[in-house]
Amino acid sequence: MTNVYRALGDSTRRHILRMLKQGSKTQKEIVEAFDISQPAIKKHLNILLEERIISENLNGKYRIYSINHNTLQTAYHEMLQFIGELLDDQLVSLKNYVEKGEFRDEEN
Repeated sequence: MTNVYRALGDSTRRHILRMLKQGSKTQKEIVEAFDISQPAIKKHLNILLEERIISENLNGKYRIYSINHNTLQTAYHEMLQFIGELLDDQLVSLKNYVEKGEFRDEEN
């Protein structure tokens, strides 16, 4: 499973993804959008690549980056399922609590 939290946990990486949402970009275009060094941007790109959130293609001497929509869609569905399971567990706990009537004892 992709570690979306790692990939999206940094504001620079989120900004890169917002840029790529507009369409594919070269590494140079991405670097020029920030006030940090090219090696620092490359580290952020590598994390996004490692988590398969983006893909990289070579076009001559240029590296072109794009969003990997399939990975994001899968991660989105996995996150929804995880959150749904957490909420289901909480609802079961609440149901059990109410059925036992324990809240009435606290009122007295």
